[in-house]
Amino acid sequence: MKIAIVTETFLPSVDGVVTRLRHAVERFVDLGHEVMVIAPELGVTEHHGARVVGIRPVTLPFYKHRRFTLPSPNVDGIIRGFHPDVVHAAQPILLASSGAYAARRQRIPLVASYHTHIPRYLDLYRARWGKPAVWWQIKRNHALADVNLATSQSMKQELVEQGIHNLHVVRRGVDTQTFHPRFAAESMRERLTQGHPEKKLLVFVGRLAAEKEIHTLRPMMERRDDVALAIVGDGPYRRELEQAFAGTSTLFPGFMEGEELASAFASADGFVFPSVTETLGLVILEGMASGLPVVAARSGPTMEQVTDGTNGLLFTSKDEASLDAALDRLDDVELRGRIRQEARAEAEKYSWENASDDLLRYYEMAIENHR
Repeated sequence: MKIAIVTETFLPSVDGVVTRLRHAVERFVDLGHEVMVIAPELGVTEHHGARVVGIRPVTLPFYKHRRFTLPSPNVDGIIRGFHPDVVHAAQPILLASSGAYAARRQRIPLVASYHTHIPRYLDLYRARWGKPAVWWQIKRNHALADVNLATSQSMKQELVEQGIHNLHVVRRGVDTQTFHPRFAAESMRERLTQGHPEKKLLVFVGRLAAEKEIHTLRPMMERRDDVALAIVGDGPYRRELEQAFAGTSTLFPGFMEGEELASAFASADGFVFPSVTETLGLVILEGMASGLPVVAARSGPTMEQVTDGTNGLLFTSKDEASLDAALDRLDDVELRGRIRQEARAEAEKYSWENASDDLLRYYEMAIENHR
């Protein structure tokens, strides 16, 4: 099969969308498929045998830390020259919308996937006035697809309510070899607790942006002297967060990857996930694979992954008493040990190979639907 993937983000960027697409490309190539990725031009021209075609990006004034590519007529010619069997438009809102329209014009089967809940982000960036226009664009672009994909059942339901059809939920995945309890290290714990390894170490891993709602953890750090917090990652909100958490037992170690990141996960007592705007949160599975109790704010997508008291702990967003109660449960040695085992067992169900094979089945479904 010849597969064209048009995406708003790809390597060397690091986020959940890139992680999913990177593993998919690798799996597709290994299975003998020919793959081309069209993405913002960021210096990568090839990945695992797949050609990466870059289109010149711009910096948007409201999100300056990451460069995006606006819709481009060049995409039509690139796809026409490649002549794929299927086009996958990942989050068709800017560049990827050009892929959707190119597939439509050239009568190529189209899969469109929804990864980032932009309308909800507009609430956080004080741009609610733009939501009707954004929803109109999302619905118009997804109406072109033979198959639409969501990353969770709750996100699928919301998209159905917005009038988007032919919806399916794509399987999630995690690299259980990269993220593993064996990477726990006293030296990493010493580093992340800033010399106080006796404290309860919580880690957050992700892009430091407003929609991650990391700032909601600030009252906890003021209130509790038994907790050390490590906020791993980088992004446009880092300076504001460093100022907000100043004077607390909070460390900003910056961006990590590979074994260093795996060790940061595995050396903690819990992975804290305060966001309720995510369409899935693949990083939750990375925490589980590391054998960590995930302490997460309740939301539809989160509750599809975390069962309270079984493989993680849930709290109500912005409810300080609820968060404290969840953290206090980590002191129960027996419960903590049981959650660690259940979390790892849950993660082991989801390989990237299976998730990517699932995506291939949706490509085949799109081809059949198109016929």
